[in-house]
Amino acid sequence: MYTSSLAAREEEYDYLFKVVLIGDSGVGKSNLLSRFTRNEFNLESKSTIGVEFATRSVTIDGKTIKAQIWDTAGQERYRAITSAYYRGAVGALLVYDISKHATFENVLQWLRELRDHSDTGIVVMLIGNKCDLRHLRMVPTDEARSLARRENLFFTETSALDSTNVDEAFVQILQGRRILCLVLSNATDRLYLG
Repeated sequence: MYTSSLAAREEEYDYLFKVVLIGDSGVGKSNLLSRFTRNEFNLESKSTIGVEFATRSVTIDGKTIKAQIWDTAGQERYRAITSAYYRGAVGALLVYDISKHATFENVLQWLRELRDHSDTGIVVMLIGNKCDLRHLRMVPTDEARSLARRENLFFTETSALDSTNVDEAFVQILQGRRILCLVLSNATDRLYLG
């Protein structure tokens, strides 16, 4: 069970979780960020230069989690910049465009870079974005789901344009991290998930 607040009580929270958005340029990372944090979509979104971030608080199981979402540039020339921003991230949304197979082909490279520069406990979700473009689909859902299963990633398809699964994707990442925190903080109380 979760509730959400875009602006109210942004300063009060129980947990602060840094989540990074990664993937090729043009897959819709910035619009996922703006849809989740401001409920906005920009058809003329420009490529991110460097890194931008925004926040939004959600309440999960009675605890307020402030999500600090970092939108990293997808262009190759900014890759050295973005690697520094993986540090401290507890979650990552690895985004590809369902209408451009080349963006899916680069997923493993992004995943390798993420794993090389992030903590081992990071929660990762593979996101097939732009599912509103189903008539232009080049990446079969089953192919992506299979990759996610092999790599132990969460998986969903989203549309920042029409809001499909955007909140759900971010909340699932935050819930996944919250569960890990509960297990670690209550380890002495013998709390096990099984």
